[in-house]
Amino acid sequence: MPRSELLPMKVMVLGLCLSLSCGMATAALAFDPQSGVSKESGPFDLFKFGFFSYKEGRKNDAVEAYRYAAEKGHTGSRWALANMYADGDGVPENDLEAFKIYSDIARAGVEPGSEDTGYFANALIALASYYRRGIPDSPVKVDLNQARQLYFQAASAFGIPEAQFQLARMMLTGEGGNVSVHQAKKWLNRARNNGHAGAMGLFGSILFQEGQTARGLAFMTAALDHCAPKDREWLQAMQEEAFSVASEEDRRTGVALAQNIRFNPDE
Repeated sequence: MPRSELLPMKVMVLGLCLSLSCGMATAALAFDPQSGVSKESGPFDLFKFGFFSYKEGRKNDAVEAYRYAAEKGHTGSRWALANMYADGDGVPENDLEAFKIYSDIARAGVEPGSEDTGYFANALIALASYYRRGIPDSPVKVDLNQARQLYFQAASAFGIPEAQFQLARMMLTGEGGNVSVHQAKKWLNRARNNGHAGAMGLFGSILFQEGQTARGLAFMTAALDHCAPKDREWLQAMQEEAFSVASEEDRRTGVALAQNIRFNPDE
């Protein structure tokens, strides 16, 4: 699946996991008597053990611990397992298995303020991505309407910038519903104010096409200055195409304005 769609959310949830490591000793070998952890241990202990095992490169041990914890209903372990299947990380890549686990997380729902909120929102985005492209040779077919609804839920209920960006892209092209440039701009504006470089660049491209040439160039330039390596190619192509048809005055003004555009990379 498109890993770039999930990366920001994975980083956010991983930060939550990392907080668990504060003040804890390094884990021992998986399920040996000295570790104090067995398959009968509580789900949170198994999750912590799986997390430490993964950090230390013992992915087989991490998978085993996560599976036992997942069977006991631990949402974070389900999320970790789904990501490993989606990425082929420590297990053979299996998008259908990942889809099933993400679906279980989504069906379970989440209570307001729950510590599982990050996992739930991540699952919605992952499912939207699968519905957007389908999974070959599986029952999961392309369903753009469902993808758009899932992105909308993650964008509106949880304010996830990546979901806001992907929702806007679907609105611009009419994927899964009507074309709405006005609504797309609204979601892009929210995402770029939360540090999403892709949203900032696409927002600038729309302004450029609407005749706000210098301002559009400014946003595209600022996005290119702050983007992740994975986004550089398409953002640069978009910016260079706009620069090629802009006047010299608009180019100079756009570059100057770009220096004053606020960028918050904390997603």
